Amino acid sequence: MVNAGAMSGSGNLMDFLDEPFPDVGTYEDFHTIDWLREKSRDTDRHRKGASAYILNYLMYILWALLFAFLAVSLVRVFAPYACGSGIPEIKTILSGFIIRGYLGKWTLLIKTVTLVLVVSSGLSLGKEGPLVHVACCCGNFFSSLFSKYSKNEGKRREVLSAAAAAGVSVAFGAPIGGVLFSLEEVSYYFPLKTLWRSFFAALVAAFTLRSINPFGNSRLVLFYVEYHTPWYMAELFPFILLGVFGGLWGTLFIRCNIAWCRRRKTTKLGKYPVLEVIVVTAITAIIAYPNPYTRRSTSELISELFNDCGALESSQLCDYINDPNMTRPVDDIPDRPAGFGVYTAMWQLALALIFKIVITIFTFGMKIPSGLFIPSMAVGAMAGRMVGIGVEQLAYHHHDWIIFRNWCRPGADCVTPGLYAMVGAAACLGGVTRMTVSLVVIMFELTGGLEYIVPLMAAAVTSKWVADAFGKEGIYEAHIHLNGYPFLDVKDEFTHRTLATDVMRPRRGEPPLSVLTQDSMTVEDVETLIKETDYNGFPVVVSRDSERLIGFAQRRELILAIKNARQRQEGIVSNSIMYFTEEPPELPANSPHPLKLRRVLNLSPFTVTDHTPMETVVDIFRKLGLRQCLVTRSGRLLGIITKKDVLRHMAQMANQDPESIMFN
Repeated sequence: MVNAGAMSGSGNLMDFLDEPFPDVGTYEDFHTIDWLREKSRDTDRHRKGASAYILNYLMYILWALLFAFLAVSLVRVFAPYACGSGIPEIKTILSGFIIRGYLGKWTLLIKTVTLVLVVSSGLSLGKEGPLVHVACCCGNFFSSLFSKYSKNEGKRREVLSAAAAAGVSVAFGAPIGGVLFSLEEVSYYFPLKTLWRSFFAALVAAFTLRSINPFGNSRLVLFYVEYHTPWYMAELFPFILLGVFGGLWGTLFIRCNIAWCRRRKTTKLGKYPVLEVIVVTAITAIIAYPNPYTRRSTSELISELFNDCGALESSQLCDYINDPNMTRPVDDIPDRPAGFGVYTAMWQLALALIFKIVITIFTFGMKIPSGLFIPSMAVGAMAGRMVGIGVEQLAYHHHDWIIFRNWCRPGADCVTPGLYAMVGAAACLGGVTRMTVSLVVIMFELTGGLEYIVPLMAAAVTSKWVADAFGKEGIYEAHIHLNGYPFLDVKDEFTHRTLATDVMRPRRGEPPLSVLTQDSMTVEDVETLIKETDYNGFPVVVSRDSERLIGFAQRRELILAIKNARQRQEGIVSNSIMYFTEEPPELPANSPHPLKLRRVLNLSPFTVTDHTPMETVVDIFRKLGLRQCLVTRSGRLLGIITKKDVLRHMAQMANQDPESIMFN
């Protein structure tokens, strides 16, 4: 027992001796230091610091890979439609196209969960675009609860337009910008009542967001800024230069991203979506961690770039050399020379800018939820902040130049670099999406910077002009065309002098048009015609000899009508005559019971003459949302023009591949 106690006491003594004493490692006065000991202590300190850095580095990579793997696995197994931004498909659906399951419950659930995972993984993507898809899924779900909307696809799309506005309102805290985004960028048909409903939906969404306070700053907006210096007319030149940069960046991104996505669709790369996500995530995490501006979340990065440097800011971007004799108020800090931290932040931002530009090209379009708003804004904000610091230092060191002499006196707060970051963000987002009005409204709602609306407008318009000089398509329209969706963009212009007879089918050398007669075909004849063709509908004529048009019958409605008649009506057999007139035709006494299908007949199909200019036909398809129109001459049926025929013809006139217009 004594030995045990001695051992215990000895252990406590050793533990006590292991702890550092106060003033350990110091020396008495007039003594010489131990150089070897000091070097050893410095080596131990570096070893401990390096070990912690490596451990954090590895954990950062592992967490990123885990989150990305879970996200892509959930999307691939449960909801393949939950990948991507969703805005190209939403635009196509709102134009009248049907993609079943794209707004379903599983898509809503999986996209909501995986969106959290992919944002947490540190990939160069945003959540704002996918939130529009999530909002439209919610709108589709609530539409199914009311017969007024569930049984009318046109009414359903009015709800989806309002849902898109609510999605942007939630994503950015910008209700007015959300309404304008739905009007300018997403919606195909936007009557006045839909504007009011979208406004109300965005209002409710903004009120709910304000009540929850997810940003933790007691404000509705995501990047609230408060600048203390107005902008000056001379600064419009660098603002316009940022607009030029935004347009060039948008063009570069669209072309490179579409080329990469096309390669993904046409090579074996598309067969391994999980591997692609893992590889891109690993590369992103390995390169992003060493740079503090790529390691943090993109939203935090944008917020720091937008902020003005106050007296209490500790960011490297605010490491200026202060005048010790300065007696200015805290909110009125004059321009100062840049310190070491600012120059360090500049080259780190330059590296982060190059990295963001490259990695976003490969990230957007993978089989995970991925938005483009925040990465585009980050690219512009980094470029804008660097330009702003450059202009600030130029004004400080050369305030006697003629461009600075009138508005930038020595000791004054002349230039706000955060404003340049905000303008650059708007320019790059505009260059990628080609938005103008809604973009400016979203930006000043997003930041609270209503006073700076003119610089935002100048940058947005310039970026659109520059980007349009290289191509009219924004990123969403480019992805629509890449996927072959039958989307007829209202922004496209058609100025070619072709006629309806040049586009209609059948053309010379093709089989005659498949038609139904009003009272001379049997049920078996119609079923055979439906089985042997894949047309969505058939014109109904008086007879094959006269070809005089009566109406148009949809394929799906014919199938359902015949199926229900066979089940519920007695005497309906394959030899039964089908008729679309009010009165049945005269039949022999022993004939089977005829089948009347006038209720499925559209008696007022849209028709044009064979000499109608295609410019007029294209406008009709755009403004009325037609699926097809019939071509006649003096009431006699000549052919049919479908929406895909119009798209193929427009592609052919633009020297593009017309066969790319199909749903993949």
